[in-house]
Amino acid sequence: MSTAVDDDLWSAVGDPTRRRMLDLLLAAGDGTATSLSEQLPVTRQAISKHLGVLDRVGLVHATPAGRERRYRVDEAQLARAVAQLSSVGAAWDARLQRIKRIAEAIQRTKDQRDTQH
Repeated sequence: MSTAVDDDLWSAVGDPTRRRMLDLLLAAGDGTATSLSEQLPVTRQAISKHLGVLDRVGLVHATPAGRERRYRVDEAQLARAVAQLSSVGAAWDARLQRIKRIAEAIQRTKDQRDTQH
């Protein structure tokens, strides 16, 4: 699986507050900066900035709702982020398996030398 990694997308989901916001939006279906700030230990202004980052990478979309904007998670874009994470995880698993095989081969060689002496 060779999904191209989108650094902006990863940067956006790399922040724990933004990940928590995505969780809250997914659970509720949508939300506003005000509703999210009531559930998180950060100011409404900070929430608005985080929502701006998520919006720029396409993870959320906003619609006007009176004086506020309602944000909803773009599930297709979230699925793309998950696919990227899975792809990178699989690549690292393969690397670690190769390292393990090399380490085991080195250990076997060392053990053989030790038994010969």
